[in-house]
Amino acid sequence: MSNKLTLAMLQLPVGRDVSANVLRAVRSVKKLKADNPKLQLAILPESFNAPYSQEDFPKFAEPVPEGPTCQALSKLARELKIYIIGGSIVEREGDKLYNTCTVWAADGSLIGRHRKIHLFTMSIDPENAGGVEFDEAAVLTAGSEVTVVQIGQQKVGIGICHDKRFDELARIYRTMGCSMLVYPSAFCICQGPMHWELLQRARATDNQLFVVTCSPARDNMSGYVAYGHSMIVNPWAQVQREAGEGCEFIVEEIDFNMVEEVRRQIPIYKQRRTDVYSKVRSDL
Repeated sequence: MSNKLTLAMLQLPVGRDVSANVLRAVRSVKKLKADNPKLQLAILPESFNAPYSQEDFPKFAEPVPEGPTCQALSKLARELKIYIIGGSIVEREGDKLYNTCTVWAADGSLIGRHRKIHLFTMSIDPENAGGVEFDEAAVLTAGSEVTVVQIGQQKVGIGICHDKRFDELARIYRTMGCSMLVYPSAFCICQGPMHWELLQRARATDNQLFVVTCSPARDNMSGYVAYGHSMIVNPWAQVQREAGEGCEFIVEEIDFNMVEEVRRQIPIYKQRRTDVYSKVRSDL
């Protein structure tokens, strides 16, 4: 069996027309599949169907999996016979809203639903011009479950944007047997230059696996400006592919033999001193 996977990342623009955003995503994935018959997995950005803003979250929330966005992704996966990591949408369940990533199998079935565990809170010089404040928790409810899906021969851990700042989550996924982590991410422009690449390379080198992030295209006229630069980092913590700022599609073959190669050559998990760690924890 092949230990390789051909994936596409779609760094899409996002406007205020949900139907238009979803239609653009569907048409783009179809075009990529037509141009790349070996394509097995398509990855969409965080908040790909509606603007990323506290004010807009309630307006554009949908149920999962009954809502129109989910139904469009299910149909697309089934039609093209590919897996889809559906970025994220705002999910409505009862009186609660979640930032939710859905994952679809090649038969159109829902195989994963990740509700963002770590809600994004930021306050950088809010009193000054150019300062930024954002608080997802003011509107959204945090998820409470990790999400591992089987894509082909590989276990893939799912997070959303701010989740990648937390090394504990990535470590759990590695321990659960994951060889790739995927984070749909609308990382903001003020954090991007400092931490975007750094965090992905850190998660990759700590856990010796692939890290994939898919961002919306940058729109400098929007209220929340995404950084762009969708990225694939390999288990050596090298940037394998990187997008620019605008609308851009990346198709790449992932060779998971590299995961075992790195883990064999630098066997850090075999060297972990759990006896020492346990003693320190008990003394705290």
